Amino acid sequence: MAETGTDVRRIGSSRQRWKQDPAGVRANILSIAREEFSANGLSGTRIDDIAAKTATSKRMIYYYFGDKDALYRKVLEDAYREVRAGEEALELDYLPPVVALRRLTEFTFDHHSRNPAFIRLVMIENVHNAHYLDQLPEIGSLNMAAIERLERIYQKGLADGVFRAGIAPLELHWQISALSFFNVSNRATFSGIFGNSLSRPSGQKALKTQVVEMVLRFVLKPELIGNHT
Repeated sequence: MAETGTDVRRIGSSRQRWKQDPAGVRANILSIAREEFSANGLSGTRIDDIAAKTATSKRMIYYYFGDKDALYRKVLEDAYREVRAGEEALELDYLPPVVALRRLTEFTFDHHSRNPAFIRLVMIENVHNAHYLDQLPEIGSLNMAAIERLERIYQKGLADGVFRAGIAPLELHWQISALSFFNVSNRATFSGIFGNSLSRPSGQKALKTQVVEMVLRFVLKPELIGNHT
């Protein structure tokens, strides 16, 4: 199909933006692509639709990312990097272990609650049996940082005599993730069946408090639970 005058002007404008702010153009593409993939899945998303909502052109999307599958993989990686960067910014290594675990749990709950597109992406990738995630060579080391961070918190808690022995940081990460994930992944069905009181701000605040308390009660020595929850 021949390009119209509007198409030519759009491509020209996109090229100008690319020259002035290539990092901004990439970030804009990834942001829009995350919303499209999370809303429509991999098969239901069209590059044309992404291009129409970005500050660039379809041609530039292919230039940056190659094809739709490659863009989807990059969106997945970018989404996980965002979570891990948020955890890193908490600087938990400088905090007492109970405070660090509390803040990490609160962050995870809040991040997932405020970023339903991330949760939907993870759900979509599970439908694909992690096929595309497995194609990301750095995804394992990227996410192991979360386990290593919990390991440091846990070992400090053991050394301080406040955490009980016998807990695997990987299992603890699973529990924090599960409680925070279900809050978003099943929000529509849960609210449809039981009403939306828990999805309102007051309900979310109460749930976050309860999730933090459950995690701390699981980790703390029984005789110390009342002092820290």
